[in-house]
Amino acid sequence: MILFAVAALAPVPLLAVGVGFGGAWVLASVLYMTVLAFALDQAIPHIAPDAPDAEFPGSDALLVAIALAHLAMMPLAVWAVGGVSGLSGWERAGLFFGFGMFFGQVSNPTAHELIHRGNRWLHTLGVAVYTTQLFGHHASAHRHVHHRHAASTLDPNTSRRGESYYRFVPRAWIGSFRAGLAAENALRKKRAEGVHPYVVYCGGAAFCFAVALWIGGIAGAAAWIGLALYATAQLLLSDYVQHYGLTRARLENGKMEPVSDRHSWNAPHWFTGAMMLNAARHSDHHSHPSRPYPALRLPGPDAAPWLPYSLPVSCGIALVPSLWRRVMHPRLNRWRTLA
Repeated sequence: MILFAVAALAPVPLLAVGVGFGGAWVLASVLYMTVLAFALDQAIPHIAPDAPDAEFPGSDALLVAIALAHLAMMPLAVWAVGGVSGLSGWERAGLFFGFGMFFGQVSNPTAHELIHRGNRWLHTLGVAVYTTQLFGHHASAHRHVHHRHAASTLDPNTSRRGESYYRFVPRAWIGSFRAGLAAENALRKKRAEGVHPYVVYCGGAAFCFAVALWIGGIAGAAAWIGLALYATAQLLLSDYVQHYGLTRARLENGKMEPVSDRHSWNAPHWFTGAMMLNAARHSDHHSHPSRPYPALRLPGPDAAPWLPYSLPVSCGIALVPSLWRRVMHPRLNRWRTLA
């Protein structure tokens, strides 16, 4: 838990001091989540062992701390980037990328963990994080659609072999919005209670837009939308990478085979794994959605496909479609042969 806390929370003071003092602090926040994270993964070839079956009482507390930090940092980031912060152009740009990477690589895994919690308040906190990123519907689509239909054509957030990230994004965003809405409507036919979640998602997004206008006018609204889009693009990039080209077979009875370790790409890298709350141990999450992030197992490379690089580096490669196909298709072919 100490490693998770240090790796995930370290950008918070760097970004906060960067807003106050600019200069090298801005650069430090960006370098932490890029160069330093990559260097530590490579310089220390360590694979964190699977945790023993045990309770992790501090795991939810860390999620709450990160989520609350996110809710405070989002308006701070908007003020720094689009408000009257007095920062120079390059400092504003640096903070945009620094905050954006934190929201994309730390806030998103945190919200993802929270929406899987049975506790109502923890779940609501996760929804709040996604809503500030104008992506609240992910709380519905991920649980009710992605976990049910992953690695099939029924899941808009499963990328297809040969599909570029740039073709995947609009299909995934629009498709998940529609599929999540359909799933929530179907659930409400069985048990209609409380406010429709999509009212919360859309109303929350409108509230965020109003806050952004209050903070910095049109420039503030543009900054909030830009940061939200940047963070969401990273979430969708993770989805794209972690299920790329993997498909479930259809059984003789017409149903899809159950989701297993074979249907997600994983990565064993220790530092980015800690910073992203074990998001790269994706197979075990699909097998055990309620399992807390410190306890997620890493299946061996003979049991589940492994990415050739850490999740953030693999995501960077995916931004260049020709390079991505050259790196991944031989591995995908070999895995399909083994599977």
